[in-house]
Amino acid sequence: MRSAHLDSFVRDRLPPPEAQPEFLFDLPELRYPERLNAASALIDAGSADAPAVINDGGTWSYGDLRRLSDGIARLLVEEEGLVPGNRVLLRGPNGAMLFAAWLGVLKAGGILVTTMPLLRAGELATLIERAQVHHAIVDERCLEDFLAAADETALIRSLLTYRGDAGGGRLEQRLEASAPGFRAVDTHRDDVAMIAFTSGTTGKPKGCIHFHRDLLASADSFARRLLEPRADDRWLCSAPIAFTFGLGMSLTFPWRFGGAAITVEQASPKAMLGAAARHRATILATAPTAYKAMLAMHGGHDLGALRTCVSAGEHLPAATWTAWRDATGLAIVDGIGATEMMHIFISAAGDAIRPGATGRAVPGYRACVLDPNGKPILHAPGRLAVKGPTGCRYFDDPRQAAYVQGGWNLTGDTYREDEDGYFWYVARSDDMIVSSGYNIAAPEVENALYAHPAVAECAVIGVPCEERGQRVKAFVIVAAGHDPGPALARALQDHVKATIAPYKYPREVEFVAALPRTATGKLQRFALREAPAAGPTGASPRT
Repeated sequence: MRSAHLDSFVRDRLPPPEAQPEFLFDLPELRYPERLNAASALIDAGSADAPAVINDGGTWSYGDLRRLSDGIARLLVEEEGLVPGNRVLLRGPNGAMLFAAWLGVLKAGGILVTTMPLLRAGELATLIERAQVHHAIVDERCLEDFLAAADETALIRSLLTYRGDAGGGRLEQRLEASAPGFRAVDTHRDDVAMIAFTSGTTGKPKGCIHFHRDLLASADSFARRLLEPRADDRWLCSAPIAFTFGLGMSLTFPWRFGGAAITVEQASPKAMLGAAARHRATILATAPTAYKAMLAMHGGHDLGALRTCVSAGEHLPAATWTAWRDATGLAIVDGIGATEMMHIFISAAGDAIRPGATGRAVPGYRACVLDPNGKPILHAPGRLAVKGPTGCRYFDDPRQAAYVQGGWNLTGDTYREDEDGYFWYVARSDDMIVSSGYNIAAPEVENALYAHPAVAECAVIGVPCEERGQRVKAFVIVAAGHDPGPALARALQDHVKATIAPYKYPREVEFVAALPRTATGKLQRFALREAPAAGPTGASPRT
């Protein structure tokens, strides 16, 4: 390939070809031209006056985003010394200026390192050091932790700051004086576009490398084939674009099909409902826990424009799916994706949905369940394996060998495949609890707990037990109107025993005020396992 990148730092640290998965480009939509700049492919597709970003601060058209991103690219190249292949850190909540910066970096030939606004100085310093970042574009409201990280690493040479979508920041002032237009760098479809760092559910974040074509592939497979997008769609997603689920649902999917992104800076369930009503969202995407929370508060909001709801990030319990359908008339499109895979690769929509199942392999992907010997199996739990137009390329990380085996991406999930090609979630592979010889899937116990009205949130892990090897322990956040304590703990235990096999019930229940989650909202079970025992705080151990 003839790369446009003069700085080959990231390309030189790609896994060798034999360590990468097999890639599939069977669909005609996935056969991209050799020269491809994803930013141009996305933002140049919409008509100049069509809305591209909508929020409480205003509306920005495709023409506005083109002008802003051209100006940012010009500043980076002509005044900030960016060379194609340099890494650029982005930091800020979802909004028009962040999205324009995202486009501008790609137009300039840079490599995106988009970070969660919730990350703190030490976490940012790790990413800056790992990716050898020298340029940054940061919302001035998110500067404190970034500046501490910059001081710690002493790597940042160029910093552009903006003031959210309100205008008046230093970057906005410089853009006013910048010459119009910019010719996007003629990148190759396999030039690196982004390092997406995982959210750390298993500990140390991993850097996932995605090419320019990868940014379009999930739009041209999952979104195009399952969501049936329209140019008049308004997409609303709770996840920041540093999370690839959010990047797809908030940016690449809307713009690939000429739609508009609705952005919310603090995307609580209440704020999402309000934004969906005010801005007439037609597609809503968030995590299962948010759908459960919105069930209790959606009544005062007009959601009549909604036609599609999407869930990912964690397993969607059947009880939540049914309750949302009964309350709104909308069937949630569940899906499993991964940062390594860019976006969703197993899902189902419309009449193909089977509540409780994640779905079937998305067009363009293949999936199977492997036994311990690496052989495909049906009707039994095993390791989920997938391949398609996207796949795992860890940035300079020996864990590549664990994720990619025999051409397959092994996602770390335990699934069961039925004879119709539907995949049924069992657990994360490290969430399986072995107690007295029984295999107990933590999510199954959590699903049973969630069906009790006293449970707002919960998490289940296995803890050491001299008698059983491990015992099941539940951490529970109590719903409003219920009192934590031994009586409720016993009621929850009895409820689980009546819902699923009695041996799976939590022999210990601890009531907590919060659960450890990543910046994207994913539960960090490893943090619960590593935390010291809290002692008697309403826990009710029973034998």
